[in-house]
Amino acid sequence: MSTLEVKAIQAPTGYDLDMPAGAILQVVNANTSSNVTVAGGFADIGLSASITPKFASSKIYIQASVACLMDGNSSSHEGFGIKILRDSTQIYADQQEYSVYTAIVTRLLTPYMVMDTPNSTSALTYKLQASTYLDRGVAFQSGNTSFITLMEVAG
Repeated sequence: MSTLEVKAIQAPTGYDLDMPAGAILQVVNANTSSNVTVAGGFADIGLSASITPKFASSKIYIQASVACLMDGNSSSHEGFGIKILRDSTQIYADQQEYSVYTAIVTRLLTPYMVMDTPNSTSALTYKLQASTYLDRGVAFQSGNTSFITLMEVAG
């Protein structure tokens, strides 16, 4: 039996190293703890990251955890919507609804996982936007941290 030990594998000049489908090619992380209050329509919540895919056949796996705070007043249903955009193109949308009652403060760390197929080798920016129900404000981050991770996955 033979053992092959290598310190690094590098493609020849002018070539890219072929990786098997599903291999993670690069990872980009970003986070924010800046407080943002959203009331009404969709608005940026300060959570974004950029990645430049090495191959047009790659997919981008997006993981985000969004921290928010809802402060109840009277018996009501409150909630928020989240959109994930690649540049200006919406690639995901979700609505969360919660019952929030008087003097109840609800803190959430809501996870989102999305696979995108951008078919591009240009720089791409992924960002999250939020909206609220009933034109009531929902505070995002609010003393906590929200995260986004982008992973280029070989196609």
